[in-house]
Amino acid sequence: MSDNLARVSFAVEREEFEAPGRRPFRIVSSSPSRRTRPRIFYALTAVAGMAAIIVAQLLLSVGISQGAYEISSLQSSQSELGRTAAGVSEDLARVSSPQSLAANAEGLGMVSNSNPVYLRLSDGAVLGAPASASGSQAGAASLVPNALLTGSTLLSQLPDHAAAGTVAITSAPVVPAGLAAPTTR
Repeated sequence: MSDNLARVSFAVEREEFEAPGRRPFRIVSSSPSRRTRPRIFYALTAVAGMAAIIVAQLLLSVGISQGAYEISSLQSSQSELGRTAAGVSEDLARVSSPQSLAANAEGLGMVSNSNPVYLRLSDGAVLGAPASASGSQAGAASLVPNALLTGSTLLSQLPDHAAAGTVAITSAPVVPAGLAAPTTR
């Protein structure tokens, strides 16, 4: 019994020594399975992010500069094509002038008709008296010279293989049936 008495007295002394209502402090982790990541992981993640941003910026810069070079080459090509188109349109204006057409017609043996005949599309009536053209009016269409035509070749002067691509002109009658004619007054 003295043993039990000694235990009780020790417990009472211990309770008196500690402050009433206070428990002893202990360090407890919030979750024992969670590990803290080392700081080097965060540093490497930040460096990798910065490297990815720099690489993306370099690739975008290269892509934009490549596009600028392509735009520059297309603009120079466009200006050259514009000059070529202007030259071709000048050649077309020169060749389609009345003087050029008259000179080519004369070179092919055509003569101009001093007695023109007109066809009225609304009813198909022929206005004027048709008569054959005489060769006396040859050269009358080119009374006004065109300085741009000097040195140009006529259709009659072209070689035979170049004229093979031209269209033959036939004397088919003009049929006014089915053509809409505007009403004029």
